[in-house]
Amino acid sequence: MNKDLTTSDIERQNILNNPYALAEIERATEIKAIEFKGKRILLKEQVASFFEVTPRTIDRYIESHSKELKENGYEILRGKTLQDLKLLLKSVYVDDINVVNLKSVPILGVFDFRAFLDLAMLITESERARLLRSAILDIVIDTINRRTGGGTKYINQRDEDFIHSSFLEENYRKEFTDALRDHVDMGNFKYPLYTDKIYVSIFCEDAQEYRKILRLKERDKVRDTFYSEILDLISSYEYGFAKALEASAMKLGRKLSNWETDALFKEFEAQPLWKPLVERARMKMASRDLAFRDALHLQLKDYISPLKAEEFERFLGEKSKELAERMEEAKEVFKRLKERD
Repeated sequence: MNKDLTTSDIERQNILNNPYALAEIERATEIKAIEFKGKRILLKEQVASFFEVTPRTIDRYIESHSKELKENGYEILRGKTLQDLKLLLKSVYVDDINVVNLKSVPILGVFDFRAFLDLAMLITESERARLLRSAILDIVIDTINRRTGGGTKYINQRDEDFIHSSFLEENYRKEFTDALRDHVDMGNFKYPLYTDKIYVSIFCEDAQEYRKILRLKERDKVRDTFYSEILDLISSYEYGFAKALEASAMKLGRKLSNWETDALFKEFEAQPLWKPLVERARMKMASRDLAFRDALHLQLKDYISPLKAEEFERFLGEKSKELAERMEEAKEVFKRLKERD
């Protein structure tokens, strides 16, 4: 997917919230900065010099994107903090910092590395900024692929909650298929049909549409790619609808026709209790797939939001593990669950 970082605040924020990509970008760019109070900062004139634009151009972006830049590390120094910086520059960086007369300024804006990168993803007048944006995108992709072992198709399985959700979903899936078998008067087509109805209800796509978006191969199982929150909600739908089918068939004293089953499902999915759960699931799927899999769910575009740093930690950090490792750890859990059943 072609990404224009200058126009997408979500794409910019996903990069800035990814601590693993940020560390790699900082190492690769080797930007010369000022060490101040545990941070590496840049003055406006340094930033303008790097991007080969005027300080006035930087001022325009600070004004037009003030909220975003401040949230990502742009800071206005004043009072004692500013005096400390002036003393540092005078004593340590006297030969390196010759870009602005600091003696009389009452306030001073500075960029930390995140704010500098944010500005790099905003500036359209600078060729250097364009080249840096290209490098940023390459580094982000390389970082995610390296930390996930070369691909993101099954990045969902690196979540510590995946195994448990997947195991429970298999049990609820059986309840669902058994209810379709015992209480719905249709051929085998009913299994994929009502499975797709659940998918469309939750994330507005049937299985084939989902496969296309994630570029899954024929042998790939759709449910192996679902995040734990999606599996949990599917389990709720399957178990709840199974019980609704059973109760309706018992009341009628016969199997339901396809029209009756359709009407029952429409009533089932319209229950208000689903609304907050479905909206949360849509947000998780749409936002994570865009950030991790470069996959855009057009039907869910209004649910996309930037991922927080803890999301990157959850799927890329040290706590995230490959499925094989988690399966080994989960053997005893599976054993206990089966014994309980």
